[in-house]
Amino acid sequence: MLVAGLINPNMSIIKTIRIIIVDDHAMVREGLRSLLQRLPGVEVIAEAADGRTATKLAAELLPDVVLMDIAMPDLNGIDATRQLMASGDGAKVIALSGRANARFAKEMLKVGASGFVLKESAFKELAEALRTVMADRVYFSPSIAKAVMAEMRSGEDGPSLALSVREREVLQLMSEGKATKEIARRLSLSGKTIETHRRNLMEKLKLYSVAELTKYAIREGVTTAEI
Repeated sequence: MLVAGLINPNMSIIKTIRIIIVDDHAMVREGLRSLLQRLPGVEVIAEAADGRTATKLAAELLPDVVLMDIAMPDLNGIDATRQLMASGDGAKVIALSGRANARFAKEMLKVGASGFVLKESAFKELAEALRTVMADRVYFSPSIAKAVMAEMRSGEDGPSLALSVREREVLQLMSEGKATKEIARRLSLSGKTIETHRRNLMEKLKLYSVAELTKYAIREGVTTAEI
């Protein structure tokens, strides 16, 4: 149980774990908040529906743990986690996924996540993941851990790793059907800069249409767009 990780042998609370829940489904966020609030020594300090909002909240509120959905619009959980780790604020990230996808789990581990929990798991597994990451260890759902290790041993990195943070942001927004002007507005860049990123993406990935880029983005977990 989580209690063992939050309470010392004298039964006094060592520290309250401050958590941000990030998921694009309101019912999932509400359900997690309700369950987490029953745990001693846990406080849910904020919620976010996408990775971009999550990174802003984390910079402002400095949580101990961010529960991060992977498949989200605007900025996915992998790239949001990469940005959180780059900030150096010290938050630990536990990925939440509805898919037992070893590639996604491997990418989350590579960008700095401390845990990966399947949404189909019982809540006690998430509690165990919290206890584990707060002890500076890594937790992965047993049902996917073996597959993740196999992926890591294979050493096969997809071409997405050659993309810059900004290129991945542009790729996701393009794949979600955003026009150049809208992407520029969201990223506070010029339309000319967005077009340059688009050309660079096509050259790096050897994909020369938005449809091809979208298929790639879906396969790599960059976007949740459906085609």
